[in-house]
Amino acid sequence: MAKRKDKTADRVRHLFDQVNTASRVKWERINQKGFDFANDNQLTEAEQQHLSEQGMPDFTINRIMPVVEMLNFYATANTPRWQAIGVDASDTDVAHVFSDVADYIWDLSDGQTIFSNAINDAITKSVGYLLVTVDPDSDNGMGDVVIKQPEPFDIFVDPKSRDILFKDAAFVMIRKILPTSHLEKMFPDMTSKIKKASSNQQTEYNYTEKSLKMQKDFTYKDINESESFDPSTGENDTLLELFEVYEKIKVGYVNVFYRMPPNEQQIAQIQQQVQVQMQEMQAEMQVQIMEQEKQMAAAVEAGQMLPERFQLEMQKAAKMMEQQLAAAEQEMVSELQAQVSQIENKIVSEKEFKAISDDPTFSKMIVQTAKFYGNRIKLSCVAGDVTLYEKVLPEQITEYPLVPFHFKWTGTPFPISAVSPLIGKQREMNKAHQLMIHNASLGSSLRWLHEEGSIDTDYWEQYSSAPGALLPVRPGSMAPTPVQPAPLSNAFFGIVNEGKQDMEYLAGIYGAMQGDTSSQHETYRGMLAMDEYGTRRVKQWMKNSIEPALKRLGSVIAQFSQATYTGNKVFRVVQPNNINEEKQVEINVPIYNDLGEAIGKFNDYGSAKFDIRIVAGSTLPVNRWAYLDELKQYMQMGVIDDIALLSETDIKNKESIVKRKSMYSQMQQQIEQLEEKLKNSEGTVETLERQVVQAGIKSKVNAAETEISKQKYRLSADMDKEHNLTKAQQKHLRDTRKLQSDTEQKQFKNSLQNVIKDLEKTKEQS
Repeated sequence: MAKRKDKTADRVRHLFDQVNTASRVKWERINQKGFDFANDNQLTEAEQQHLSEQGMPDFTINRIMPVVEMLNFYATANTPRWQAIGVDASDTDVAHVFSDVADYIWDLSDGQTIFSNAINDAITKSVGYLLVTVDPDSDNGMGDVVIKQPEPFDIFVDPKSRDILFKDAAFVMIRKILPTSHLEKMFPDMTSKIKKASSNQQTEYNYTEKSLKMQKDFTYKDINESESFDPSTGENDTLLELFEVYEKIKVGYVNVFYRMPPNEQQIAQIQQQVQVQMQEMQAEMQVQIMEQEKQMAAAVEAGQMLPERFQLEMQKAAKMMEQQLAAAEQEMVSELQAQVSQIENKIVSEKEFKAISDDPTFSKMIVQTAKFYGNRIKLSCVAGDVTLYEKVLPEQITEYPLVPFHFKWTGTPFPISAVSPLIGKQREMNKAHQLMIHNASLGSSLRWLHEEGSIDTDYWEQYSSAPGALLPVRPGSMAPTPVQPAPLSNAFFGIVNEGKQDMEYLAGIYGAMQGDTSSQHETYRGMLAMDEYGTRRVKQWMKNSIEPALKRLGSVIAQFSQATYTGNKVFRVVQPNNINEEKQVEINVPIYNDLGEAIGKFNDYGSAKFDIRIVAGSTLPVNRWAYLDELKQYMQMGVIDDIALLSETDIKNKESIVKRKSMYSQMQQQIEQLEEKLKNSEGTVETLERQVVQAGIKSKVNAAETEISKQKYRLSADMDKEHNLTKAQQKHLRDTRKLQSDTEQKQFKNSLQNVIKDLEKTKEQS
């Protein structure tokens, strides 16, 4: 029975044959050469054989490797940091969680290592990649977002792409050649399909030109089929091509605006409000009919209107009032319902919209619709000539999970590496050093010109270069003549020095940046200026190539994390300043009502909308001494405190030092001491105030008692005299004395109030 044709596998195979063009092959061959030169594989098989035949040295002096290492250091000195900005106020709090989620994913994936490898690929192979995917088996089957670093030469991009991040590419393909047993472990649920698969291409395209005799490294393409085996059997295993094709497809969506009707409680409130307004309106209209009736009755009495017309008009007025009331009630109900009803917006697929629009109840609620097409990512996985699976990634994911890091983008998917411009200079320096060493070797080990048969050649070859050797010549023969090497031109030595300078100039990595003290500035500020100006080319590369790719990586991580982390999850993130401390972040926290029912989520990560930005320069190295000196100046100016300065140092046990020696800790102790003294002073002042008030009151009371006694004795004496006065005089005298007594009492009260005020002033001053 003939094998059933797999259309998807055939389409993927045809797609690979179309994208593996002569331009793609040439690009890979050029950059493979750059990668070989960076790893000190700088001689081809033919070059090495030619040098051996000429008796010349075949060593190389690798000036490219330090350049690659320094560029890698500048680009990956620190961990990249992202900032999330919420679209609206409700998303702002959740947006802050993204930084912690990204740190968790970065640490889980060993991001610093794979990022360094990707940058190394960008420098040596012109482009490096990071792949964002989901590990479904992580976290006990809950799944985790992880970052991987694929091989650049395994990736085939749509040749028509003109975007630096390949956003406009129709497809991006990953092609690997793996043993069958390896594929079965990668896809344990696809074992039966993998066993049925076969492939007509089981070898890698190896474009290396390095000498196998002088090979210093091995790449994955150097491992052929004879070196692949099945661990379970120990025998050679069959190799299969694995294709993972990411394609952008357009999916139809409908933006639906619909009106949500009011609930039962809102309807009851509307009816009650309408009833009150209708009663007021009905009362007003009844009064108007009564006024009209009175006017028409007067017209009937005056003979200006017939009684029949009067009755007919009154019937019309009553009927019109009923109609107006009914219309007004309906209008009020509609208006209030429109005010209470909310217009909501939801985006659904065309298929979902067709299903819900068939519902007559919902179709009446639709206010407006707008059709559009959105990007979705389709993944097709093919092993050999068998399709393993096809799926469309979640709707949150709208961009390719492969993020490219270019060194020099050319407007096509075939960029330029940092090593390519240096290959010519490297060959020039290798050749120059080989000639100089060869010339020096010829000068120290002379060649001889002799008549045939005049000497014993074996004896001369063994002892001609030995010190003090006696070299015999046969009688009657001419003595051998030494052949001196031609002297090298002085300009030749300048070529080597100029080649080193040209290498630094082309790469933008100078000796001072690598710690060469002979080319460094003498002053500290001069060194800082040299560091600033000397790294501008590196910063230009970071700003225009690496940071846009890191921003895209952050966006893809956000899309995958929102599609993956839909349930309640707690992240534990190691703090950068203290690896012994962990920060816990919880997302999608359920919110329950009084009945224990989940009614919502706190920190709803999946539904939040935010924009991702890369913190500029976050991966670049920082001059520690210059940075600390700057912080020291800021502290002296009062801009920052000593805690901020201490947190940026590498001192151990910083937390203990902060507790013991920090300015704030000392101020806190002083404040506590002053507060204790103030409490004691306030207690003493309150005690003295009470004593002063009591003493003043007692003194005033004694003085008042003395004055009253005097008044009493005076009154008794005067009363004796009053017996001799007339009644009128007695009444006048009593009134006068009463007035005097009231005046004295007022004066006493005023004096007592003045004493109290004086005591209060004394208290305030103390």
